[in-house]
Amino acid sequence: MAGPVGVYISVPFCKAKCTFCNFASGVFGAERMQQYVDRLCEEIRGARSAAQNMAAVLPRAVDTIYFGGGTPSLLSAQQFRQIFKHLRGEFDVAGDAEFTLECAPGQLSDETLGELLQQGMNRISFGVQSFVDRETAAVGRLHTQQQCEAELARLRAAGVHEINIDLIAGLPHQTAESWRYSMQQAIASGAPHLSVYMLEVDDESRLGREMLEQGTRYGAASVPSEDDTAHWYQQACTAFRAAGVEQYEISNFARAGHQSRHNLKYWQRQPYSGFGLDAHSMLPTEAGAVRFANTSDLDEYLGNAAPTPFRLLESASNAAAAEFDIVGRDEAFEESLFLGLRLNEGVDLNHLRNQFGTAMLDDAMPALLEVRDAGLLELSSDRMRLTAHGRLVSNEVFNRLLISVPA
Repeated sequence: MAGPVGVYISVPFCKAKCTFCNFASGVFGAERMQQYVDRLCEEIRGARSAAQNMAAVLPRAVDTIYFGGGTPSLLSAQQFRQIFKHLRGEFDVAGDAEFTLECAPGQLSDETLGELLQQGMNRISFGVQSFVDRETAAVGRLHTQQQCEAELARLRAAGVHEINIDLIAGLPHQTAESWRYSMQQAIASGAPHLSVYMLEVDDESRLGREMLEQGTRYGAASVPSEDDTAHWYQQACTAFRAAGVEQYEISNFARAGHQSRHNLKYWQRQPYSGFGLDAHSMLPTEAGAVRFANTSDLDEYLGNAAPTPFRLLESASNAAAAEFDIVGRDEAFEESLFLGLRLNEGVDLNHLRNQFGTAMLDDAMPALLEVRDAGLLELSSDRMRLTAHGRLVSNEVFNRLLISVPA
């Protein structure tokens, strides 16, 4: 694991909370948002010292930056300037770095867009979810199809052409016909990158609680069946491929040369450093790697005790007391399988043998053969990859392989 680091910035603020969402995000006032930005910058300043206390290497070179959330575009131009001042103080950002902003249509001001363009932002990931207004309204999204189309035109006019559109299969009120319409609109938009997620309703979300209680609020009674949702996901795989937007990961599709460079770091086990609420990191060490994550509690993150794990690491007299996971040889092997199998290209077995030796792969082979025989895995002498059905039930595959899913 080597090369420049990818930086992830978590911005957990939303204009309205989606009914199905149970992420560490919410609706807060301007004062709270500024307090968060100040703490985020403090965390960035302490990152290098924290890495040293874990015996980890935090490269100065950065070639991808990803602002995720929440809705990061709700930050002001001045707040983005503040963040970038500290980022550039701690890291050397490549001139051709991929810089992605997650954004809800209609929630990016002209002033903020101008500032982000000056800072080098060159990619937008739009949380469209659906091009059918009834479906987006049902889950608390504030945009319409008309706003989505206007935003796409506005961004292209500003010079941003690397655009991703997120769709969700399985929304309340969604039908086979409306799903087909959303797919067609996504293709017609010309966006070079598309993402499709099958709705997973957390029991602790508003929609999840209503479904458990068999209520009618939030469209709970009109959530499509799991079979319908799976079928629509498969339809998207077929339709996007026919349109030249090839699947390269379980949920992600792109035209040639337009894959997300930042997200590929996760699946290829390249180093990344996360900052902010519930942000995760993986950094190299001499012996392998370490993984760690910040708290998902906003009050804790903003409290008198500074963000974990960074302040904890800075103040710890013994690095072993800090909260991080050492990725040993066994864990690295499992991660290489689990993450590599998310990619359509799969896992290069020769590379795996060269990195870990033949014994570990031989030990895993009975489980791999069982999954192959179930029609979920293609397995040859030099490569393994999930089948189309295997990608649909990937969690089942990983459970059969007894792979521990990394945080």
